[in-house]
Amino acid sequence: MIIKGKKIILRKKRLSDATNDYCWRTDEELAKLDATKPLKVTFSEYLRYYQDELQYKTTWAQHFAIETLDNKHIGNCMYYDIDSKLSQAELGILIGNRSYWGAGYGEDTVITLLKHIYSQTNLTRIFLHTLEWNKRAIRCFEKSGLERVAHVERSNATFAVMECYKDSWLKFITIPTRISDNNSG
Repeated sequence: MIIKGKKIILRKKRLSDATNDYCWRTDEELAKLDATKPLKVTFSEYLRYYQDELQYKTTWAQHFAIETLDNKHIGNCMYYDIDSKLSQAELGILIGNRSYWGAGYGEDTVITLLKHIYSQTNLTRIFLHTLEWNKRAIRCFEKSGLERVAHVERSNATFAVMECYKDSWLKFITIPTRISDNNSG
């Protein structure tokens, strides 16, 4: 499955992504942005887990690699904790390659993933948690059509809870001139 955005392509994860993923999961700064600790396992241990994850699919999560249009793997995204009864899921994104930070790749990824979710699934609500101090991420999510709805304390950190509903998000995305189109960064 390949899903094309304006700047990115979302595709199924591959075994060849493991090296980048391992580097990103062991990076202290990236772990801090995700309010977690970096992995401390060896690459061979990680690779065994990674192979299992690729081989055994779950119904509660969909994982994608993020590539540039010239096929450079720059990050990952997913929607998970899929709840069919509540028609909702949580969204996660990581642009692990710092060369692509602040250039609109995150925004395009979120918009492309939301378009996919809302056109290919029965989900009507997507939400996420992001650290309250991560202003760059919050701005990206707001430009992508999510709204801050709450704050929660978890693991000694404050998170902004952001969400969008299918009907209101589809109206947001079809407005011809969005502020983010003029100010993408």
